[in-house]
Amino acid sequence: MIFFACKSKENIQEMSSGVMGKSRSVLTMSGRFVNEAISFIVFCFLDLVDFLLCFLFKSVDMLVESEWRPCYCSSSAAKEAITCSGKILVSEQGGESKIVSLSSTKLHLEDISDTLYSRPSLVSEVSRLTMNELKRFKLEDPVLHQSKRSRCSSSFTVNTTIVEMLQGKIGKQDVQHRWSDCDCKECISWNDPSSKSILYVKSQYPTSGEVKEDVLFIHGFISSSLFWTETLFPNFSSVAKSSYRLFAVDLLGFGKSPKPSESLYTLREHLDMIEKSVLEAHKVKSFHIVAHSLGSILALALAAKYPQYVKSITLLAPPYYPVPKGEAQATQYVMRQIAPRRVWPPMAFGSSLVCWYEHITRMICFLICKNHRLWIFLTKLITRNRVRTFLLEGFFSHTHNAAWHTLHNIICGTASKIGSYLETVKENPNCKVTIIHGKNDDVIPLECSYEVQKRIPRAQLRVVDGKDHITIVVGRQKDFARELEEIWSSTNDN
Repeated sequence: MIFFACKSKENIQEMSSGVMGKSRSVLTMSGRFVNEAISFIVFCFLDLVDFLLCFLFKSVDMLVESEWRPCYCSSSAAKEAITCSGKILVSEQGGESKIVSLSSTKLHLEDISDTLYSRPSLVSEVSRLTMNELKRFKLEDPVLHQSKRSRCSSSFTVNTTIVEMLQGKIGKQDVQHRWSDCDCKECISWNDPSSKSILYVKSQYPTSGEVKEDVLFIHGFISSSLFWTETLFPNFSSVAKSSYRLFAVDLLGFGKSPKPSESLYTLREHLDMIEKSVLEAHKVKSFHIVAHSLGSILALALAAKYPQYVKSITLLAPPYYPVPKGEAQATQYVMRQIAPRRVWPPMAFGSSLVCWYEHITRMICFLICKNHRLWIFLTKLITRNRVRTFLLEGFFSHTHNAAWHTLHNIICGTASKIGSYLETVKENPNCKVTIIHGKNDDVIPLECSYEVQKRIPRAQLRVVDGKDHITIVVGRQKDFARELEEIWSSTNDN
């Protein structure tokens, strides 16, 4: 009797657990369906808003700057281009064909991410279908038709917006800031003819003793050198301060560094400016690199380029999204991982907004960055100067052009390259690799750091409990300073 009672109790528990499991599964599926349905409606609306803002900004650009500035929203479909004898033939759908001759020393198309001009949306799909219907009633473009028959050594795809920007970049030497960017003295100081065209570098030299090595600090997306100089620099020990030269850079387009409106902010441009402003200007040879978030990609590229000079590389929340084998469009895959066009979780919505909408983000930059002095003042007024504003100052000190191109060309555009950088670093046993990631990081998934460690098995991965994308440094700067000193000293012991 007792046996049957126990057996029936076990059966009841199994049945209840099964029902609970099915209920959770149903709730999960229902939640996913609701999220996708709401996301579809919200992002269709945002597609339309971005489309309308395009015309608004073009109109204001014409009124204020007396010229139409190229944008990417009208060129979502890839444009056909053929190169013959150093010439680029670009054919716009429904528009005129253009032939542009650019020197190979000035144009590096491999650095440009196709996510800049190929972001499928409801508006772009409708435009594409409309243009396909119109083409049925038009003769094929004779210039393009003739070019297809000609023999060429190679071919590639390029967006005409990029060609127009490159024309402006090559043809113009003195580029002023745009009307929608901040024109305060600090933000345009780089445009002074007497100033050198190099990055802003905050350096800290030893006051006494012999310099052992140098350390390069690279900040993340929409940040600045203040992320390091206001946290780590004051907290290094006297031994470290007397042994290392510390260099914290403001990346091109951010902080106090130059923000040229015609730049495409490619990986090559960012690296060239770091080399010119730090490595060459200060005669840096043997050095360590500390990089946060997006800066980790630049750090890996530098470590791969200078394997004989880089002694250690410390990566904080590296945005590495390995592309599956067989994936034809690596850049598009990474963009989908970063910006999935979903309203939930909130971070996914924010990253999707930033990554997919050129003109909405320009409006946000206009409202926030152009008026950064007002926002800083209000923050200090409300908090009565009890909150340090260096993070806000770094967040506000950029232009839309710099943020937009850097996001696409560095994070998305390096999707097919970062694997080779990791392989080069892996094959260099003299470079110590340390990865640090906050367990509560909602910006860059913890899995990204695990993937980096898989590619570089000797790398040390430290997961810090209770810390997120910012508090991995801010709030624990003393502990982190000690950790860095241990990393640097260990390379000297080997």
